[in-house]
Order: sequence, then structure tokens, then C-alpha cells
Amino acid sequence: MTNFIDFHILQNVPPSCVNRDDSGSPKTATFGGQRRARVSSQCWKRETRQVFGDFLNQEDLGYRTNRIVDLLAEQIVAQNPDLEPESAKLAVDVFKALGIKLKASRAKKDAEEEVGNDVSTYLVFLSSLQLRQLAEYAVEKAANEEKPKKREIERLLNRNHSVDLALFGRMVADDASVNVDASCQVAHAISTHSVENEFDFFTAVDDVKSQDEAETDAGAGMMGTVEFNSSTLYRYATINLDMLRENLGSDDATVRAVDAFAQAFVKSMPTGKQNTFANRTLPEAIYVSVRDDQPVSLVGAFENAITSREGTGFVTPSVSRLVKEAADIEDAYGVKPLAQFTCGVGDSREQLRQIQEPVAFPQLVSDLDNLVTELLAKGE
Repeated sequence: MTNFIDFHILQNVPPSCVNRDDSGSPKTATFGGQRRARVSSQCWKRETRQVFGDFLNQEDLGYRTNRIVDLLAEQIVAQNPDLEPESAKLAVDVFKALGIKLKASRAKKDAEEEVGNDVSTYLVFLSSLQLRQLAEYAVEKAANEEKPKKREIERLLNRNHSVDLALFGRMVADDASVNVDASCQVAHAISTHSVENEFDFFTAVDDVKSQDEAETDAGAGMMGTVEFNSSTLYRYATINLDMLRENLGSDDATVRAVDAFAQAFVKSMPTGKQNTFANRTLPEAIYVSVRDDQPVSLVGAFENAITSREGTGFVTPSVSRLVKEAADIEDAYGVKPLAQFTCGVGDSREQLRQIQEPVAFPQLVSDLDNLVTELLAKGE
């Protein structure tokens, strides 16, 4: 039996532009025939990974980069400083043996003299421990004057996954045998109501010029526009607990991963235009359900866009819709979560009591950790 952990979050975001499209406009989507504010899943996963460092050591994390030669060369030198002159070549030999395509770095292309090591043609996700083990392997092969072997490298990359790698997966186009299936899925966050993007026209005044009495040009030093919107977002993510355990290979590591994800996903905020809008907020309502049937998003609660009524705003009706959708799905399909946890601010607390008595967020995470520990123990 597979267990899933669903995270449902309602969060107010004031005027902001946290996630832009290629034209600089805040991302949007059409849902229920209405234009909604949107923050892409890629964007929020990136910010979640950035916050992981607050809860985990670097040993538990990895690097997603195309500068894999640089990283491995540094590890090789750290283990054997005498190999520094040939460290980059040894790193290249390892990745070429695996079949990963490399190309000259931009710095090397632009410089008259050779500068910088080769880079991979796409981003590669490697855990800190995998990098160290690849370095040990390269040092050993150099000492024995042997060439790296593809099968041996694949074995090194199919164990000791980092938490972020185990959650979000890895795809290596040149060697599918070292791919890692993501145990976590993150939805695009969308507003529970319709939005219309607005424009902020701004000017910047030249401090020195404005103080010059002889200056006749009183115009601004620069001017421009920034597009923005504000919204109450519904955010959803789910973790396949059994797949996460398989990826990490340890019950303790799995509990740490769930704990870190819960805290980082809830507390993270994309940083686009943050200095302009100071839009950092925390969720108004959090609902976590642990299921043994399948992941269930409650986004259907907002297919009919919420309209603001005087004195209510969007949060209160959004929480009400979320609670009702959870109950309706349970009644219609006869399925009930194994456990439910809630946390809310203000009036949301009273509404969430219809699901489960709200607790402070640290207590929610602690209770979730305890349940995950019990489920993993039963699965042994």
C-alpha cells in the first residue's frame, strides 16, 4: 500500500510580480473560464530548494548545474592535491565515460586564451555524497592508470541520493539508467479568484541634478513601468512517501526529508521583484492530509472563481470552499485520509476545525514527522 502526503495551502500575496513570463508580465492562467494569477511549479520548487539549507546540512543536499566538471575537479583536488594539474581532465573522463555530452564554457569561447572547464549541455543533478564518491573513484583510477568504466559510474550514481534529488528527481538525457523518479509533485499555484494585471508607472530622480539650481531640466533620471497583480493563491504539492523512502534508502533520511519539505514549502516565497514590492507573507491556512489511496488536489473548489464581497475579501470564502471540497470528495468517493493536520491564522482557524483542530505550525510538523515514522515502521 502506497502512502501520499498532500499539502494544501491558501496564501495571500499583496501587489507583486514574483514570477514573470518572457515579456516581464506576472504569469497567469485561465481556469474555470477566468484569468488567474499563477506562480509556476518550477519557480516554487526552486525557492523550496533554496530554503532547504535552513533545515538540512549540505551533505543532505545536492547541486543542479552544468558546471559538473568544475565541481568534480574540486573534489578530486580536495582528496589528492597532487592531482590538481590534471583534475579537470580526470573529471571530464568520468563524465564522458558515462556518456554525458560536454561543450566549451562560454568563458572559454569568448576568451583569447583557454579559460574555464567544459560544461555539460544540460543541467545535471548530483548529490554532495555522489560527487565525493565520484572523486574517490577518479583518484583511484588515476593511481592505477585505468580508464573510468560506465557501469561502475552508474552504480555510484544510483545510490546515496540527496534529499532534494530524491524529492524532485533527476533526468540524464544521455543515460536513462541514472535517472531518478521524483517522489514529489508540485502544482502551479493559482489564485482562487480572477485577476487583472495592473501597471506601476515609476520615475527615478537624479539626486545631484535635482539640487543644481542652474539646472533647467527638471525631468526624471529614468522612468518605466512594472506590471503586477495581487492574489489569494491555492498551492498544492504531494509526496509519494514510499518512493521517497526508496530513493533515500533510509527511514531516518525519509523523515528528515518530509520535515524539511514541509517547512521549506510552507515558508518559501519566490523572490522576483521582492525589493520593489516587499511581498513576503506566510500562509493563512494549511491543510495536510496523509492518504493511502491516491493524491487528491482540491483545486476543483476554485473552478468557479470566488468574487469578493464587502467585509470578507478572498481568504474567508477560499477556506470555506477548501473545507467543503474536502468533505464533498470524502462523501462522494467514500475515501477518508489516514490522518489530517491543520494550521490557520485568524478566522481560518475556526473554519479549519471542521477538518481537524488547528495547531501551531511547529506542532503540525512534529505530528507529521511522528506519523511518517510510524508508517515507515509498519512498511518494513
